[in-house]
Amino acid sequence: MNNKQTLSINNTFSIRIDDIMIDCDDAQKLGDFYADLLGWNKTELGKNCVSVHSPDHPLRLLCQQENDYIPPVWPETVDTQQKMLHIDFTVSNLQVAVSHAISLGAKVAEKQYNPTQWITMLDPSGHPFCLCLPE
Repeated sequence: MNNKQTLSINNTFSIRIDDIMIDCDDAQKLGDFYADLLGWNKTELGKNCVSVHSPDHPLRLLCQQENDYIPPVWPETVDTQQKMLHIDFTVSNLQVAVSHAISLGAKVAEKQYNPTQWITMLDPSGHPFCLCLPE
């Protein structure tokens, strides 16, 4: 990893993002989805965890299977499982990207807020993510 992605804090320590861990009901299925969506590689890290990564990008998505996984509700609803985060992906063609994601098992979320600029999708484990045109 080059120094451009690492931040030095007062010369006392450095920090960078290496991984984003995504809890799910099926690590293999979710890993396949994100690997195919992004054109990245998938590597098994253990029985219930896979890495989705690119040799050209330092960030990895880690999909970890949890036996008690409960998918989030989108949009958020009081007294239900809330999303913890979502990922925005910048795309060059919104409709082509949406069709690609659907072909891999994603669903278009019923509630949309600015569908001419971004489309909120749900991955196979129910996590919301957005496909966005460049700003």
